[in-house]
Amino acid sequence: MRILIMYATLTPVVIAGAANMLFTKTQLYRSHCSPIDGGKNFSDGKRIFGDNKTWAGFFGMIAATALAQIMWGLLTASSGAISSRNELYHSFDNSLLFNAIAGAMFGLAYVLCELPNSFIKRRIDIQPGKTSHGLKGAIFFIIDQIDSLLGVVLILTLFTGLTIPQYIQYIVLGALTHIALNLILYAAKIRKNL
Repeated sequence: MRILIMYATLTPVVIAGAANMLFTKTQLYRSHCSPIDGGKNFSDGKRIFGDNKTWAGFFGMIAATALAQIMWGLLTASSGAISSRNELYHSFDNSLLFNAIAGAMFGLAYVLCELPNSFIKRRIDIQPGKTSHGLKGAIFFIIDQIDSLLGVVLILTLFTGLTIPQYIQYIVLGALTHIALNLILYAAKIRKNL
């Protein structure tokens, strides 16, 4: 079943996303949360990315994804059912080095692909961590669910040669998973808004 293949392959990214969200609530994060844009404004006088895009979160996501990928590789090494469904391991050995590299690349793609969305939202006066209403709100709700996925699934495609329909399937399932995870984090009062 295609859904099981997709979860067997990208569960580390889901775990890392949740872990990084929890990390942003810690004192360690708060004491090292310098914004990526250095607090600077763009030529339009508005912040480039805003306070929510920080170097700690940027590198935290890369580290969390690399670690989650390594742990997932160790776990799936003892489970033929999961390992055989993981598309990465069809093309590459389930090794510590490969998992560290793949995880770091997924994490880097995740954070880099969030930045254009933040940049555009600052231009149209959507505050960091906030949502908008009406059509603009609906459009950015969808973009917020898929921006990081676009990069993550692109990296997966480079590793595995996904077809365009498979790429789209990963984006749709990832968006639905992102929404479900946000609902859980919101209910647990870890996330302030959806």
